[in-house]
Amino acid sequence: MSDDGSGAERLIAPLPRVTIQAFCESQDVADAIARSAADRRMQKAHVKVQMGGAPAAVEAYRQSPTPNVIVLEFGTDRSEILGVLDQLASVCDPGTKVLAVGHVNDVLLYRELMRQGVSEYLIAPFDVLDFIQAASDLFATPGAEPLGRTIAVMGARGGVGASTIAHNIAFAVANTVGTQTVIIDLDIAFGTAGLNFNQDPPQGVAEAVFAPDRLDANLVDRLLSKCGDNLSLLAAPAVLDRTTDLTETSIDGLVDILRASVPTIVIDLPHTWTAWSKRLMFGADEVVIVATPDLASLRNAKNLFDALKGSRPNDARPRIVLNQVGLPKRPEISTADFAKALGIEISAIIPFDALTFGTAANNGQMIAEVQAGGKTAEIFASLGASLTGRTETKRARGGGLFDPLLAKLSRRKAS
Repeated sequence: MSDDGSGAERLIAPLPRVTIQAFCESQDVADAIARSAADRRMQKAHVKVQMGGAPAAVEAYRQSPTPNVIVLEFGTDRSEILGVLDQLASVCDPGTKVLAVGHVNDVLLYRELMRQGVSEYLIAPFDVLDFIQAASDLFATPGAEPLGRTIAVMGARGGVGASTIAHNIAFAVANTVGTQTVIIDLDIAFGTAGLNFNQDPPQGVAEAVFAPDRLDANLVDRLLSKCGDNLSLLAAPAVLDRTTDLTETSIDGLVDILRASVPTIVIDLPHTWTAWSKRLMFGADEVVIVATPDLASLRNAKNLFDALKGSRPNDARPRIVLNQVGLPKRPEISTADFAKALGIEISAIIPFDALTFGTAANNGQMIAEVQAGGKTAEIFASLGASLTGRTETKRARGGGLFDPLLAKLSRRKAS
């Protein structure tokens, strides 16, 4: 995995709200599981790590209910392993999954463990993502669609054009890469996605956010506003009839529903630092920080970059997009100095072009529609391909909006 944001990240489904208890024999395995528990994909899971191995687990559950997942580290003695599993089976509650960790790459042992009801066998040593992948796979639905990728976009400060960048990235992913995409405009009071796509839907993201008890796939389907063959929008109402004092987990349900059915979700985050915006940003598969070449942007971009880098050690670094570069008569920090201060290459440099961007904004269009084949449109196409892990782009094919999503939703309605 690349640490500079240039490569496609290993996409692993976040774990649901489950309890995981690990019983380890070696400190190295215990430490690896503890590091895994701190990863963003495990934020809903409750993980407890203790020593003692499988015998300690058998003793612990003689009088206590078992968790959703038990992680057991074994030694190399096959007969001992199978014997302890027999003891565990006598105290284990139905439905509990067992993830075995061993130190022997033995096909016969693996088959015997599977025969005795072990859900997965992981060979030590392993890295953090190996463990998370194994734990995540325990809850994967057989035959389910691949998990959707979330891309969070936030401005380093107000006025840098982060929403415009987010919308054009989404448009590029949908039309140039050819991937079905949803934009979520979470600037609920002042969002511009509706304007930028020339849409005025009667309902949008507010209905999903403020009524979490009614939220399901059918409601999300009704709230989606079509912007193209592969692109749809959850627009912000942009009215001031209520404040947006959301709880930390207010957006979780909406994102979970979309991830289950849509390949790419672009989250247009407002420039604000709240529990819910931080959670979405830190929990996204890809993060884009949009800045302009000035001191305030550099300071804020570095703060965001450092916070994300420290809290997401197992993820690609955030992408930095410099916007409005070359504004006449404005002193600017050079791209090289900006990149040096952050210790990372700039992912994209968007030149200042008041005419093209202004025309697009006033017409409710994207840059590729106003200036097809232009340099800036190509930048967005390249950035969209990189963010979705594509090495080459393709022409979008015709067809209905989100055919797989709508097919699934139709089946649910019919049932």
